[in-house]
Amino acid sequence: MALPLLSMLLLECGLRLFHYGYDLDLFIEYPPDKNYLFLNPDASKRYFIDQKNATTGNVEPFRKEKAPGTRRIFVLGESTTIGYPYFHNGSFHRWLQYRLAHTFPDQHFEIINIALTAVNSYTVLGFAREVVDFQPDAVLIYTGHNEYYGAMGVGSTEKLGGSPALVNGILRLRALKTLQLATDLYHKALGSVTSGKAENDGTRMQRMVAEQQIPYQSELYQRGLEQFKANIGKVLDIFTEHNVPVFISNLVSNERDLKPFVSFSENNTRYPEDYEGNALSNYNLGMQEFALAHANASRKYFSKARDLDGLRFRAPGEFNTILSQLAADHANTHLVDMQGVFEAHSPGGIIGNELILEHVHPNLEGYALMSNAFYEELKKAKFIRPEPTREISLAMLKRDMPIPIIDSLAGAYKVANLKRSWPFNAALAQDSVKTETFEERVAFDLAYRRISWENAMDQAYSSYIESKSYLEAREIVEALILEKPFDNALYSKSAMLSGQLGDERRALFSFQKAFGIAPSFETARYLFVLFLKMDEPEKAIPYLDYAIQNNASGFNLTPMRALVQEVVALRARLPADSSDVSVLNRIASTYYRMDNRDGALRYARKVLRLNARNEAALQLLSVLGQPQ
Repeated sequence: MALPLLSMLLLECGLRLFHYGYDLDLFIEYPPDKNYLFLNPDASKRYFIDQKNATTGNVEPFRKEKAPGTRRIFVLGESTTIGYPYFHNGSFHRWLQYRLAHTFPDQHFEIINIALTAVNSYTVLGFAREVVDFQPDAVLIYTGHNEYYGAMGVGSTEKLGGSPALVNGILRLRALKTLQLATDLYHKALGSVTSGKAENDGTRMQRMVAEQQIPYQSELYQRGLEQFKANIGKVLDIFTEHNVPVFISNLVSNERDLKPFVSFSENNTRYPEDYEGNALSNYNLGMQEFALAHANASRKYFSKARDLDGLRFRAPGEFNTILSQLAADHANTHLVDMQGVFEAHSPGGIIGNELILEHVHPNLEGYALMSNAFYEELKKAKFIRPEPTREISLAMLKRDMPIPIIDSLAGAYKVANLKRSWPFNAALAQDSVKTETFEERVAFDLAYRRISWENAMDQAYSSYIESKSYLEAREIVEALILEKPFDNALYSKSAMLSGQLGDERRALFSFQKAFGIAPSFETARYLFVLFLKMDEPEKAIPYLDYAIQNNASGFNLTPMRALVQEVVALRARLPADSSDVSVLNRIASTYYRMDNRDGALRYARKVLRLNARNEAALQLLSVLGQPQ
């Protein structure tokens, strides 16, 4: 009886010895720097039977050893969570990353998005089991729309069975090399049998769908609900057990501007008496009520049309009920009301194409709102405590967020291509595509994978620098910073471009980030000069001290430090009497002696506002070549 088990054990050891198959660990070492980890490109293969459907996620390295003071946040979910169709800086977690970095410049946040396309709650659960070993301070989750057709979903071609317990048990065993070998042999045998037959080479979306008709409240429909509830319940159990706060969002989808994909009893075109079970009839009634500005009635019909849609690419409303119940039942779990946020920003409170591109994926405005919803919930839970004077508002975020036009256009091209394929070709109007400008041509190549994202950014940066479009060039650099937040050279490049644009505050922020990653004499010099120009001598001193200790210039900076200390002492006297002209003149004179012309001019003008005939201030203005 032991012989088969011993044979299996020997086979497993042999396969491991010769490195057969895939390493399915969630994180692996980052090749450029062994001190970092990143999402294993093979991690998703555990969840896909047909490996050609397996997907890869972001490359967002994080330290093996979490640095003191670092706040580490993991993001779990599916295609919306990873930011389809923009990816990179279009995703809500990058909006959040940018906002946290600028609201808390002295703190460090690691936001690691491990979402994947074409997966569902099975993958979220599997990843959650491993994430707890990597010191998360919080976890953000947005998942649910792929529950029926994502990997291991009850209506998917990629499924192992109907019981969540059975499927999760098999998924754990798939790390065994023996099972990987058996799977490979099965697919090779299947390939030889089906060779010569037409293979379904449609989109991944089409290949993943086994059941195109899943009626409302049918057995398969109910199994999808049970699968979602069981898996997400276990996810929250895991994080509760490890005392990790979870911010889980309910779901949003396009209800007003997307007709149902599959409507049963469609022969009844004139609203049959049994319209209760007809998705298209409910949708048409919703359109009528919406046209009459009957918000409550239209919302009821649109929601019912979504739930009755037999092709389940949009999660039914019951999923949001499940999420609310699970969040309420788990300590340290916070529900993010994304549905309420999107409805509040939609005409008549009905979510449509103002925020959603096709069926479930937000546009850039939608992703900004998603990030804001998570941000506000983090504030509500006191996970973050921003100072009102330093906080980046949503309006400021939308103004400053570095999303190059190439990314925006590439997203539009991807969606236009998606709408031309099943199942959207009959459900959504098709968009026109233009490729006339430089950005349009690069974006088109990016959307159709003719070039990499990094290559697209390089082309754009070179073009903008050549044309002296420094604002656009800085946007490219800041987009790259969000992709590679540990690259100090990118921060330095952004700071230099900010200097070209006369944006000294942004230059200061970027130089500080660069110095925090890799301190250097040159960066310290830029920092203390900028702080002095901005009349913040106290903040200049640490960088001046570093420059003195690591002096690579040969200049004697010690006298300057004495002058800076003199300014600090003089400024300390001002709160008692801000109209003391003699103190103001001395500060102006000291700034001039250290060649800080901006500081000298600022204080000379303060004096003249108090005494327009002050001789010392007038003389300093003359020396500075400024009109009196």
